[in-house]
Amino acid sequence: MTTLLHVSASPRAQASESLALAGVFLDTYREIHPEHTIEHWDLWDGSLPAFGPAATAAKMAVFGGQEFDEDQAAAWRTVKSAFQRFNSADRYLFSVPMWNHGIPYVLKQLIDVVSQPGLAFSFDPDTGYTGLLEGKKAAVIYTGAVYGEGRGAAFGSDFQAPYVRTWLRWAGINEIETVEFRPNLVTADAGSGRRSAEADTRELAKRF
Repeated sequence: MTTLLHVSASPRAQASESLALAGVFLDTYREIHPEHTIEHWDLWDGSLPAFGPAATAAKMAVFGGQEFDEDQAAAWRTVKSAFQRFNSADRYLFSVPMWNHGIPYVLKQLIDVVSQPGLAFSFDPDTGYTGLLEGKKAAVIYTGAVYGEGRGAAFGSDFQAPYVRTWLRWAGINEIETVEFRPNLVTADAGSGRRSAEADTRELAKRF
């Protein structure tokens, strides 16, 4: 059974442009693939574990081939549980608003939690990293209210899409498709851009 996991990074509920486009994607995807399982991971629901001192120590213990102490072992169990939830999907839909030129901190937290040696990647001193999340694909919806390509430096920079794309490929997910909706705050009517993004989203869902 194929599973699609929607990873949502916006806390804005019905006011969220990224969640609205994700809804368009999922409605179309359900029509095309009624036999697939669709799951939702709202990163704001409190289920995402912290990645603090014990977890980072556990990660370095894995790198060094050392045994865990009690705190590290407990932290690593939460990390592995989160990774297993993420890794159980065959396909991903990420809905990602732009915050301060980058991604919301909860999405970075998810990335830090699941990006672990022996889970998301392996490392060789001679050849470097190898992503282990092979055979998966991702659709990413990017939204932002100020930044837009060609608008100039005064409207911000894009550390959002390049970062997510780089991380996905680093982890072994190379089949990536995207939709962007970036209306400027001074745009009098963003409706035409929204309709275009919705059409692009439907087409993406049909071929995904």
